[in-house]
Amino acid sequence: MKEILYISCSPKAAEATSNRFGQQVLDRICARHPSARINRRDLALTPPPFVDAAFCAAIMNPAANAAAFDASDVLIEELERADALVIATPMHNYTVPAVLKAWIDQVVRIRRTFASTPTGKVGTLKDRPVFIVVASGGWFTGPSPAGTPAQPDFLTPYLRAVLPTIGLTTIHVLTLEGVTRGSDALAAAWTNAMQSLERILPTAT
Repeated sequence: MKEILYISCSPKAAEATSNRFGQQVLDRICARHPSARINRRDLALTPPPFVDAAFCAAIMNPAANAAAFDASDVLIEELERADALVIATPMHNYTVPAVLKAWIDQVVRIRRTFASTPTGKVGTLKDRPVFIVVASGGWFTGPSPAGTPAQPDFLTPYLRAVLPTIGLTTIHVLTLEGVTRGSDALAAAWTNAMQSLERILPTAT
């Protein structure tokens, strides 16, 4: 493994639970591949551009509007170079933050990262491990410890659907729930996520 692409999405930067646990994932990968380079892209600090009229025109006529893909090309090339992808993100209002959606809209591009075929969209990128760290203030995989019903989750099903569209099918999701509900809840979330990480990436010996 030569390069790891680390995508962070939280406006809380290094203080974010998603970023702090994302570092744990990086540490596990680097323990196995100590020479791997980490390419960090902070989407909250430098948001990708939203799809605009020029981008839409370029989708229809790439040759005449190639410059509209400049940002997209940079982000796709980063993804192509990476041997592993780590996405550290909070859950915002049951789904992905706007900056992560903007990144997805730049890298999921017809004739570049997927092809449209009679049987549906087919990803053209080679598969690689994808580790998604999701931090949420509430609980979405099941009821809260107090019995409050699970909140909706449009984040993990969406990522599990959109990433395979471009060829990324080896997806591991690590969740930290209830992280804003006090120190005990945060500690429990961290413990549960570490147990999941140990199953996915056992401690190197």
